[in-house]
Amino acid sequence: MIPADLASRRWFRSKQRTIADISVIDQAPIGTGMLVVLEVRFADGGSPERYLAPAVDGRDPIDGEGLWAALAEAIGREERIGPFAGHRAAAFEPGPLDERRLTVEQSNTSVVLGERLILKLYRLLEAGDNPDLEISAFLTDAGFADTPALAGSLTYQTDDIHASAMLQAFVAGASDAWGAMLSALATDPDRGVDMAERIGDLTSRLHRCLASRPDEPAFPARPATADETAAWRASAERQLTMAIEALRGAEHDRLVALAPSVRARFADAFGSASGDAIVQRIHGDYHLGQLLMRPDGGFSVIDFEGEPARPLAERRRPSSPLRDVAGMLRSLDYAARTAERESRLAADGWLSGARAAFLGSYGPTDNGLLAAFELEKACYEVRYEAGMRPEWLWLPMAAVERLVA
Repeated sequence: MIPADLASRRWFRSKQRTIADISVIDQAPIGTGMLVVLEVRFADGGSPERYLAPAVDGRDPIDGEGLWAALAEAIGREERIGPFAGHRAAAFEPGPLDERRLTVEQSNTSVVLGERLILKLYRLLEAGDNPDLEISAFLTDAGFADTPALAGSLTYQTDDIHASAMLQAFVAGASDAWGAMLSALATDPDRGVDMAERIGDLTSRLHRCLASRPDEPAFPARPATADETAAWRASAERQLTMAIEALRGAEHDRLVALAPSVRARFADAFGSASGDAIVQRIHGDYHLGQLLMRPDGGFSVIDFEGEPARPLAERRRPSSPLRDVAGMLRSLDYAARTAERESRLAADGWLSGARAAFLGSYGPTDNGLLAAFELEKACYEVRYEAGMRPEWLWLPMAAVERLVA
């Protein structure tokens, strides 16, 4: 099965590259359908990509056809499915597995099974350890209760191992924290501040857990080296350069004028960070959309893949936990500005209280380093909004100006 509209699929990563050829390189029967591996070659002659494309009668499977349930059951039985291998984990629960595919657009495909389990299918097959699966397994083993427990996984095994699917416990009745925050800001802003405080505590506990086994090579916790902080500075300056290149007209001139101050902030913060800053495994793409708000009022962290545009090795690399803190602060800013446009919320006043609540419950931070990571994230947002949502460009541009003021 080769989708005629492959290039337009949400999960197809390389939309900017011209496809030269698509071929089926593997397929294996499962339930009522087939697991199909596509290899996509590009006109630029660069590295090909492999995608997992389950099919029933030559098309994407829909609810109730049994393919998704059969896949979960194969994982639970640790079966081989051609070149695929299932791996069961402790949270797997046998029983009826009615299928409910989530309609949210993602770079992966998620299906709720029996309202007990959720299957996440990784469409892009990348060789190596998938950080989403790797960190979920670590947190489950460490007893961290605020992420869905790992129930199993599926790997595609050729010369290399490629993560193909992850099975987790389903958090029944949960809603995404972004929507929950916007609802709170529209009706009870003080509740939004309370949510920010609880998220700060959750973030602190998450980081402490990820740093709790420093003897495990993949999960270190140690002072940053000079090379690492230099790489942070280089990454931040690269985001600024790309943001400038993405802009036109008055916004371009505004950011060019701000650039010397932005670079000076990066130089000061990252230049003095080695020896004091800590590196460890982090979430890597942390914002309100990566949290589920449970019916009990608590939050569960999901999606540990990191920023999908970055190479897998980079997404697994230890970094400063303040990257996650900065990401959530920027997400709170987006929520407040969105609510301000849709209601009478005074964003600046609410943000002052919400930031204080979040950081107060998170614990002590290096304010200069945190501000530098926030500034880097805002530069990334400028580039993103310039390309995807120009009508929102005002928001990260204003954040850059505030952060260098």
